[in-house]
Amino acid sequence: MKFKIIITAILLFLSASLFAEAETEITAEEKEYYAWAEEIWNSLDRQTGTINIPGAGATLNVPENYYYLNAKDAEKVLVDVWGNPPSEYTLGMLFPSEMTPFDDDSWAVTVEYEEDGYVSDDDADEIDYAELLGQLKDETEESNQWRAEQGYEPIELVGWAATPYYDEQAHKLYWAKEIKFGEQDVNTLNYNIRVLGRKGVLVLNFIAGIDQKAIIDQELDTVLAMAEFDQGSTYSEFNPDIDKIAAYGIGALVAGKVLAKTGFLVAAIIFLKKFGIIFIIAIGAFFKKMFSRNKDNDVG
Repeated sequence: MKFKIIITAILLFLSASLFAEAETEITAEEKEYYAWAEEIWNSLDRQTGTINIPGAGATLNVPENYYYLNAKDAEKVLVDVWGNPPSEYTLGMLFPSEMTPFDDDSWAVTVEYEEDGYVSDDDADEIDYAELLGQLKDETEESNQWRAEQGYEPIELVGWAATPYYDEQAHKLYWAKEIKFGEQDVNTLNYNIRVLGRKGVLVLNFIAGIDQKAIIDQELDTVLAMAEFDQGSTYSEFNPDIDKIAAYGIGALVAGKVLAKTGFLVAAIIFLKKFGIIFIIAIGAFFKKMFSRNKDNDVG
């Protein structure tokens, strides 16, 4: 599949021919929504190849079967399309190349970096994750007062979708949460990965429906292979004589305290995929139709 050809096709997805095929089904309100979605989609700078992560001392090597959105475009998706509160921490976002943010079955990975120093992994084997889960549930409930004041739905931490696991050799931490947002029928999967570096932590969070966990499990290694700390910034290059040591360990990464810099609990900025407009399935079908047509015509 040629990525540039697909992009060209998507730019034309609201052409007169498409409206002609479905004119009896499309209302004026739907057309207005399609135009809004087209404007956002056309504005996104979808990148592949080597991507420098600002200020992280790390790079992403994005293959052709994914695309990367910078911080500005990621906020458009997370806030304008998916209905999340704004966050100053998101540096970028990854999508599978065959998906758009408007597809009802889409999923994505947010990219963040926290430069609080070298995180010691000495406590990795001492953490009681069942006890930690109870604490996180209580804190998530407390965060709902702030969410209500800001006009957002309450959230509930249902439990671990994957119990935290630390890979001592790769210096990578994995866990997943199942989260319920308001009255949503399908719970959200927040699959968290932390890659430890010399000066901080690279944060990769999958955002998907809980029913997509099997798909995310299959993509974990692919996404992890994209992210690398640059020479001079790797975990093994830590120098205790000159480098800062973080004031927390592995347990605090799972608890999310590192992200609570605004005075609010980290649970208040957990992302989800949510749409406030009922036409999302229809526009997703339009995007998929254009992708399908392009694949059929791509003989190169």
